[in-house]
Amino acid sequence: MSTVFNFTFVPWFRSVAPYIHTHRGKTFVVGIAGEAIAAGKLQHIAQDLALIQSMGVKIVLVHGFRPQVNDQLKAKGHTPKYSHGMRITDEVALDSAQEAAGQLRYEIEAAFSQGLPNTPMAGSTVRVISGNFLTARPVGILDGVDFKHSGMVRKVDTAAIGRVLDFGAMVLLSPFGFSPTGEAFNLTMEEVATSVAIAMQADKLIFLTEIPGIRIHHDQPESEDNPIDTELPLAAAEKLLAGLPNGERPTDTAFYLQHCVKACKAGVERSHILPFAVDGALLLEIYVHDGIGTMVIDEKLEELREATGDDVGGILQLIEPFENDGTLVKRSRTEIERDAANYSIIEHDGVIFACAALYPYPEAKTAEMAALTVSPQSQGQGDGEKILKRIEQRARAAGLQSIFVLTTRTMHWFIKRGFAQVDPDWLPEARKRKYNWDRKSQVLVKKLS
Repeated sequence: MSTVFNFTFVPWFRSVAPYIHTHRGKTFVVGIAGEAIAAGKLQHIAQDLALIQSMGVKIVLVHGFRPQVNDQLKAKGHTPKYSHGMRITDEVALDSAQEAAGQLRYEIEAAFSQGLPNTPMAGSTVRVISGNFLTARPVGILDGVDFKHSGMVRKVDTAAIGRVLDFGAMVLLSPFGFSPTGEAFNLTMEEVATSVAIAMQADKLIFLTEIPGIRIHHDQPESEDNPIDTELPLAAAEKLLAGLPNGERPTDTAFYLQHCVKACKAGVERSHILPFAVDGALLLEIYVHDGIGTMVIDEKLEELREATGDDVGGILQLIEPFENDGTLVKRSRTEIERDAANYSIIEHDGVIFACAALYPYPEAKTAEMAALTVSPQSQGQGDGEKILKRIEQRARAAGLQSIFVLTTRTMHWFIKRGFAQVDPDWLPEARKRKYNWDRKSQVLVKKLS
């Protein structure tokens, strides 16, 4: 049993390590829907946030309280009123919101104080600091609707929040703000989280919500045939949003998406929509390559570029398993360091997921593509084709007429992509001298038009 555990744990932990390094010192704003707390998820969410913070991430936590306020109103015999996706906050609703916020802050602080043995919180000390970090203004009257005590964020005290985060504490914000005259305004969790993320220029804005993310076919029902769109470039998200009705309810596709788009356009590079129903959703999104929800990105996370000396370690780590099982010919670190400029790589969040090297033979107007490797984690996602196209571009730019590969295992992959098998005698003289006749590699050539 322990041997099996070792085989699964060690590779898993190693695959997580690059993300731990990448996120250390970064600032995340996490918005938790009040529904998550009503569904009894607070304990596990607090444990996961404590774990993330222990790995060096600075966290601003914003809680929602929609269902809790509605419960308070119901107890007082009042019906909740909404318009434009916001609560109309009369005197009774303002009282209910203040009561709900006080209760929730107490529950959240208690959850972060439970250093129970045999839980992820064991031995942890998480200081949670709340305060009047937000200045608000009234929503006023929209389309003839008076929103009364409902407000919008006017200003975020980024300096004070920054000092608390640098002190090593977690900042907890309720969706409340105060005017310069001391008047209280009921805000929305989504707007507070987005405003704080923009003002702080946070590295991530994360919503833990009732929905699992944005479906690829957003107008079709949830099913296995309609998976979550895990990565949504900003331009695609904006286009999608333009064709949607106003998101006035949390279950509307546009409801959280509009805030993610707003944050991304204002400089927050990554915004996430995650399902609180999945245990460990935060950990899965932050520390696993594909994540679990939808991430709206302001840049193409995947960078296709030529390698530098700094990439040698990542290239070695990528190709080593394929050298060990005989798919690739072994290359020494010295050789890769010497030839680093020959390599093209695909890097994703600081991790190299694919590579290939180009070795020209100008006298024969050809070049060898060597060490084409795609990480098992991203196979089937087109990274092999992207690297191949890059190598072809580099060869054309050098005035070459063809590229060739030597392979013992992946012949069919190359044939499908326009390569044709030739006799090893076809090889340029300099390459033929290094050909390993014992290995019996197939030689495949692709003409570059």
